[in-house]
Amino acid sequence: MSDDIIGGIMATAGREPGRTAIIDGRGREISYGELARRVEAVRTAMTGRPRSGPAPRYGPVPNEDSRSREKDRGPVDGQTGTEDRGSTGDRPHARDQGGTGDRDGTEDQSHARDQGGTGDRDGTDGGLRPGDGVLFAVRPGVDAVVLALGAVAAGGTLVLADPGLAPEVLGARMTATRPRWVVAESLLYTLSGPLKGLARRRGLLLPNLRDPLPGQPVRHLYTGPWLPGVPRAALRLSRILRSPGDNAPKKPAPSPDTPDTLDPTAPDATSTTGPDMSGAGAPDISEISADQPAAVIFTSGTTARPRGVVHTRGSLAAGLALFRSAFPLGPGDVVHTDQLMLGLPALLAGATWSLPGDGDPAEEMAARGATHTFAVPVHLDRLLRRTPRLPETLRYLLLGAAPAPPAVLRRAIEAGPEVLSVYAMTEALPIAIASAREKLAQAEGDLLGAPLPGVGVRIADDGELFVSGPHLARRYLGEDPLEEIATGDLVRIEEGRLVLLGRKKDMILRDGVNIYPGLYEPAVAALPGVAEAAIVGLADPETGDEEVVLAVIPAGGYDEGLLRKALPAIIDAAALPDRIEPLDAFPRSGRADKLDRAALRDLVTRRA
Repeated sequence: MSDDIIGGIMATAGREPGRTAIIDGRGREISYGELARRVEAVRTAMTGRPRSGPAPRYGPVPNEDSRSREKDRGPVDGQTGTEDRGSTGDRPHARDQGGTGDRDGTEDQSHARDQGGTGDRDGTDGGLRPGDGVLFAVRPGVDAVVLALGAVAAGGTLVLADPGLAPEVLGARMTATRPRWVVAESLLYTLSGPLKGLARRRGLLLPNLRDPLPGQPVRHLYTGPWLPGVPRAALRLSRILRSPGDNAPKKPAPSPDTPDTLDPTAPDATSTTGPDMSGAGAPDISEISADQPAAVIFTSGTTARPRGVVHTRGSLAAGLALFRSAFPLGPGDVVHTDQLMLGLPALLAGATWSLPGDGDPAEEMAARGATHTFAVPVHLDRLLRRTPRLPETLRYLLLGAAPAPPAVLRRAIEAGPEVLSVYAMTEALPIAIASAREKLAQAEGDLLGAPLPGVGVRIADDGELFVSGPHLARRYLGEDPLEEIATGDLVRIEEGRLVLLGRKKDMILRDGVNIYPGLYEPAVAALPGVAEAAIVGLADPETGDEEVVLAVIPAGGYDEGLLRKALPAIIDAAALPDRIEPLDAFPRSGRADKLDRAALRDLVTRRA
């Protein structure tokens, strides 16, 4: 496999261009050859031809004369004589693209100039250069995959726009990354511009996509129908994807309220054939280094110093290779997920990436013959309560993002597939994988599994796990390169396998004894009448000593008296709880619905 994520996917497309690569949320298919063509079209549009010096090489360099450049670009303003029917509600933009002028009566020549790579209206050079930041705001779908891969192929570094952040936090992230391009859905331009007041009232906070960092010019590429707020000079994905001479009848446009995930103005979106990427026309990725930054993923940090994890094309490729080494995956398999770190290994392996739609997950997996899927434990719990038995085609179910309670693991096993729990962190994806059966057999602590091949582990004197390896992020934004990363997890090694004892910051101190909640929580949650369990400490403001509180979510047959009698057999005497608090649900946070221990402490404090 290539040590570069883009090269690996292009190589897969070269081997079997006609194989189905992606199924979108509405069940439409795109072939590997067509995926490769679209990625290359986005790369070409974003790099353009700088005013001075050659363009970064990743495939055929545009011809010198303007007529050849127009042929390479495909249909541009006025070339085809037809409207751009990406959406039934796109007529104002269609008039602009056709060269008949904006609604204010002016000629819209700027868009055509931008398509040719001759610069923005402010005179700045519009071509993306390796290392340029690309502010990315596209929801999961085929367009998101194409645009993300195309931007990275061009040498860009993706900066994910995370809605819901306070304006000062967003501003700090923009200052730290200084994006030169914005790639976004047209709806998000509207919500961050003309309708930003409405969006904020509904809790959606977005950077100003038209001008994310005042004073720094940016270029724009958007997907979806034209909407108010989209810059007039922005490139449109559907126009980029048109092939020269593409005059085939267009498919019916989707309804105005449906995102054009597979744009019907592009060459036959459901075709299972595509260009032969294996011959002379295949993109040349040899000039792009695997050390090229590919994405900045923000995890934490203060407003003054945002904490961004910088992954390279090589580190991402190494992480994807580790996923592929952990479970069988190849042509004929169908991976049902919206997670990039599982969908991309599918593409590298020649499998089909199935993107979830709005329907019932179990029904979608059955209809598409899914063989692999990924779930967050709390979401899987909800699914299995509705659908105790998963489709027969499903061979592997991967769990991640948060520890899975024993009750969820047992139900997942009963649902049919092989259940694997992935231990990973943003800086190192993945680290170890353990089966659900192995985790349930672990008597003490939470089994994480043996470190995956090539993953280096070191346990510090205080028990904290440090990780290294080729999949390690290059650095934190603005900091020195990483050699290893502190996980914040306290572990021990048993027979070559990592066993989680707890989070370093979650340690409780009582009577001079260090208590690690993760050492006991799985065993408590496995007791009859207990669905989930969490242990937190409440510090005494005078002594600093902590009260130990066991919070539980009761299941059928819960009896606090029986629970208290059972605890001494599974919890050390020095760690027994001072009190037990049954709750209807645990507070959770983040996209993965992780247990929010701070909120839990607050909750049980109020109940004291």
